[in-house]
Amino acid sequence: MSTPVQPKTPALEMTDVSVDFAVDDVWVPAAKNLNYRIDRGQVVAVVGESGSGKSASSMAILDLLPRNSRVRGSITLNGREITGLSSRQLRQLRGPQVAAIFQEPMTALNPVLTVGFQIIEAIRAHTSKSPSEARERAMELLGLVGLPDPAKAFASYPHQLSGGQRQRAMIAQAISLDPALLIADEPTTALDVTVQAEILDLLRDLRDRLDSAILLITHDMGVVADLADWIVVMKDGEVVEQGPVAQVLREPRDPYTKELLAAVPRLGEGSGTDDTVDVVEALAQVVEESAHGVDAQVVADAAAAPIIVEPVLSLDRVSIEYGKRGRVAAFRAVDEVSLAIAEGEILGLVGESGSGKSTIGRAAIGLQPIADGKLVVDGVDISAGGRKLIGSLRRRVGIVFQDPSSSLNPRLPIGESIGEPLLLSGEAKGAELSRRVETLLDEVRLPRSYRNRYPHELSGGQKQRVGIARALALKPRLLVADEPTSALDVSVQARVLELLVELQREYRFACLFISHDLAVVDAMADRIVVLHNGKIAEQGTRDEILRAPKEAYTQRLIAAIPVPDPEVQAARRALRHKLLQAGNDAS
Repeated sequence: MSTPVQPKTPALEMTDVSVDFAVDDVWVPAAKNLNYRIDRGQVVAVVGESGSGKSASSMAILDLLPRNSRVRGSITLNGREITGLSSRQLRQLRGPQVAAIFQEPMTALNPVLTVGFQIIEAIRAHTSKSPSEARERAMELLGLVGLPDPAKAFASYPHQLSGGQRQRAMIAQAISLDPALLIADEPTTALDVTVQAEILDLLRDLRDRLDSAILLITHDMGVVADLADWIVVMKDGEVVEQGPVAQVLREPRDPYTKELLAAVPRLGEGSGTDDTVDVVEALAQVVEESAHGVDAQVVADAAAAPIIVEPVLSLDRVSIEYGKRGRVAAFRAVDEVSLAIAEGEILGLVGESGSGKSTIGRAAIGLQPIADGKLVVDGVDISAGGRKLIGSLRRRVGIVFQDPSSSLNPRLPIGESIGEPLLLSGEAKGAELSRRVETLLDEVRLPRSYRNRYPHELSGGQKQRVGIARALALKPRLLVADEPTSALDVSVQARVLELLVELQREYRFACLFISHDLAVVDAMADRIVVLHNGKIAEQGTRDEILRAPKEAYTQRLIAAIPVPDPEVQAARRALRHKLLQAGNDAS
């Protein structure tokens, strides 16, 4: 008689888990009756928009909720019930049993301690290893997560590492005690697409090598398709749908899941097609032709960038430097960049962090002086600067920032924030100012009653609408949109982008749209400029750049964008690895 196979104990099992917060002596639910499990070697993604309860439920596992919270139901780690354990007992579990990778490593890591010291501290808090043994293990971990120079990273402070390197260092700390469960809370949201792809590769490798269970918390369906095996969709604290990733992403049953997937920007939509596979195949063909020495540009040489008569914004061989400070030499952030934007046109400016995108955006509105070249805004040459000249530019330009929460004065009602440019410029006051503010609220689809609310009383998308209204208050000729939707959920992002397009068609302003998300740029831009290390890698129409890129750097950017289809995403991942290998062989 054969012995029956015993089912494996899951790394995590959530049974009827609810999380509530006490607000004015009333329990307000954040998560309700959650049920799911994660086995060793499995990645389960919990997705949903802000306020869906996905982060609150994961923090309950780590005992990191505030004191005004309560957790009901059953949470087991490796078969051990952890609800009801004391804070001391839960602290002993954090590290050896469960560890977290947070969204922003700069706030998760201690800024006054070196990366190496923080990893050693985590190891020695839970083991009997000597300092030298802990140091050796820390160096091994930094190499394991793919840092090119582990010794340098070990001795560095967090601010001395790039965003991707900091995230790798935090992952090294998280896996230092070989936990059964890794909780990755939006681990790639703040990263460029190429760095994001590297971190996803790393997490996939760690899962396979260490047989770790991973709880992935995200609102990015492309990341889910790239990494997860199972998906749990949450809305208003409840699970509305769950199942295998391929099944749910291809045949979603719940209307909310369908809405989330419909809001995801996809490469190809900008050209009037919704076939992401075609974009992958087109890029693969371009790469193949490049490998055989065939002209890979396809259409770019046949249709040179158009000559714009009297552009609203013109940069002619512009260079921008950050000046010398003490022993630190001057740094050239932008090197001989030339571009132009016509009235009614949207120019997408794309590239990784440090490529010079935001520096150009600040220079275009007079906030950053240039070192060389010629910069003209609406017929005014501001190359030489001058406070009076720059001051005259304020009425001609507007800017929408990445983080709406930090770009609005928290002490001013939003009506005053929107009306401030009109008041300070002397264009309106009194009843006329009130009327103009209400008109602007109408245009950004916000109720007029919101004029008396403060920023903290609005959602992220509503705050960004306020930022857009403020930027358009003086009817600028040029609008600089610097990553205006990267901090927003996908459905909110879609609505804000639609609003920007509608307003741009109505006002006919020239728009410099800065982003590292090429799928968003595809949906927005008429032409695209790709920046790499302060120089233009290539520029052309949207179709020339995204459907037939000639530069390897652009090809890598496109291949790194995750899409919400596991099969297509696997093809993109293979193509990206092929491009990276080709680049390594060439060097």
